[in-house]
Amino acid sequence: MVNNVNTAPAAPKKPELLAPAGGLEQLRQALRFGADAVYLAAERFGLRARASNFELAELAQAAALAHQHQAKVYVTCNALMSNQDIKDLPAYLEAFAAAKVDALIASDMAVFRLARTYAPQLALHVSTQASCSNAQAALSWQELGAKRIVCAREMSLADIAAMRSELPSELELEVFVHGAMCMAISGRCLISSFLNTRSANEGNCSQPCRWEYLLDEQEGLEQNPEQHLALEEKTRRGEFFALEEDAQGSYLMSSKDLCMLPHLGELAATGVNSLKIEGRNKKAMYVATVVNAYRQVLDGAPASEFISELDTVSHRPYSTGFFFGPAQQAHDAKGYTQTHDLVAEVLSQHPGGRTEVICRNRFYEGELLEVLSPQQKVRSFEVKDLRYEGTAEDIASSTCASRAMETYSFVTELDLKSLDLLRAKRKDSSKKN
Repeated sequence: MVNNVNTAPAAPKKPELLAPAGGLEQLRQALRFGADAVYLAAERFGLRARASNFELAELAQAAALAHQHQAKVYVTCNALMSNQDIKDLPAYLEAFAAAKVDALIASDMAVFRLARTYAPQLALHVSTQASCSNAQAALSWQELGAKRIVCAREMSLADIAAMRSELPSELELEVFVHGAMCMAISGRCLISSFLNTRSANEGNCSQPCRWEYLLDEQEGLEQNPEQHLALEEKTRRGEFFALEEDAQGSYLMSSKDLCMLPHLGELAATGVNSLKIEGRNKKAMYVATVVNAYRQVLDGAPASEFISELDTVSHRPYSTGFFFGPAQQAHDAKGYTQTHDLVAEVLSQHPGGRTEVICRNRFYEGELLEVLSPQQKVRSFEVKDLRYEGTAEDIASSTCASRAMETYSFVTELDLKSLDLLRAKRKDSSKKN
C-alpha cells in the first residue's frame, strides 16, 4: 500500500530583511520598523565615508540595541585595502569582535585572511564589490571561510536561481532589492577618482555619473579630423569627453534606482536568504519608509498598498535593475525627486492628546501632517493649537514651527508614540536632495 503523502514542495522560507544604518538615528528606525538585520560601518573601511557611521566605541551599543530587537548587525569592511590599511586592520577586527557584531562584509581577501586570526567568531559575508556571479566563485569564497555571498548586482533572477541550485544550503545568498544603482560593475568605478581625486573604492564617491553634462560638437581632434560628439561637465567647461557609440548605443552614466517591492515572492522563490536595502547615506525617514514598505509586503500585504510610499522619499526613477534584463539608465532625470518631507519626530504624548515633537522642517498651524508608525497604515491629522515649547525668547508666533531641533507641541486625537515620524507633502516634489 502506498501512503497518500502530500509531496508538494514547501513554501520558500521568508528571507531576512536587511536595512542600512548610516548612524544611530537610522539604526533605531530600521529596528523599529521591522528590519531583521542592519548593516553599518565604523570610521574606516566601510565605503560610505559621508555617512555618520559609528565610532569603534559605539559599536557595542549599536550591536546591543539590535540584539534587544532580535536583529543582527553586519559591519562593512569592503574597501580596497592598501598596505597601510592592512597594518591598521587588526585593531579594527578585534574591536568588531569585542562589540559582538554578527558578521563582517568584505571583498578584499586580506580581510578574510586576517579576520580568521583577529575575529574568528565573526561570520564572513562576501561584499557585492567582489562581483561574485557564479557558483564556482562562490564555492571558492566558501573555502576561504565565507558564510554568505552578496550577489553581484548584474545577475538576473534566473542567474541567481541557477547559482542557488548549485550551492550547499549552508552558503547563504543576499541580493540588493532597493536603492541606488551604480553604472560601474558592482560599484567598482574610477570616474570620481579621475575627475576630482575622490575614490569610490575607498568610500568617498562624489557621484560624477549624476552630474549635469552638456553635449557639444567638436571638430579637428588630432586623432580624427572628423566631427565628434563630446560630453562637457557643466562646471568643467573646456574639458571634453569624446562620446563613442557601439552597436547598442551610447552609454550615458546615471542609473535608475532599484525597486523590487512588487517582486518579493519571485525573489523568495529563488531561495535567497537576505533582501538588502541600499542607503547608508540616507536619512531616518528614508530608512523608516522603505523598511516599513518591504516589511509589510514581506509579511503578506499587497505591494500595491505600499508602492506609492516609496515615492515619498528621495529617489531617482525606479526600475528592476538587472533582475529581468538589462538595467535602465536615467539620463533624462535631473536630480532626485520625493513627494514628502520629514517635519517632526514625536517625543511624547500627554493625556488629552497634547503631543510634543522635535521640529525637523517647517510646518504650520492647520497643516495636514501624515504619521509614519510601525505596523500601521499611514494616518493623517490637522495641526491644532500649535505651541513653541523651547527656551528662545524671540518667537513672535506659534502659527509656524520653524526652529529645527527645537520642541513644539500640538493637540491631536490620534494615538502617537515616541519616535513616530511626521511628514508633510512637498510644495515642489522635483526639488533636488
